[in-house]
Amino acid sequence: MDPWVFLIFLLTCGPAAATGAMFSPGEWYRGLRKPGWTPPDWLFPVAWTTLYIFMSLAGERVARQAGADAAVGAALALYAVQIGLNTLWTPVFFGLKRMRAGMVVLALLWLAVAATLIAFWRVDWVAGLLFLPYLAWVSVAAALNWSVMTLNPGEPRATSA
Repeated sequence: MDPWVFLIFLLTCGPAAATGAMFSPGEWYRGLRKPGWTPPDWLFPVAWTTLYIFMSLAGERVARQAGADAAVGAALALYAVQIGLNTLWTPVFFGLKRMRAGMVVLALLWLAVAATLIAFWRVDWVAGLLFLPYLAWVSVAAALNWSVMTLNPGEPRATSA
């Protein structure tokens, strides 16, 4: 493992992690109806910290593959797309309070994570495996976004600026 390359990938997760601090759920989210299976609040930072470490390990494994061919380039481009969408969801859902737009972002994120997982797997199967928990968590997040959106049909966005 190259710790410097790992650190670079970990730093790419920083903006996504920062949006969680900048756009916390707050009173608006606490006041919404949620399904009974909603994970407890403490689980989110634990899960995301673990996922960012796994994503960074996976990225490092792919980036250091000898002979940076088209497969490596495509895999890393997909990594960039998924981390960008990951960064976008929190400000859309919690900042703008746009549940439907958040669902669109999550659907695109799910596709990007699945594509990244496949691309990583083709380069390094361990890197692909490291993305499996991320795909599972984004699936849970999408189901939660959908459930909250359907349980609160009169709350498509904030009622005041």
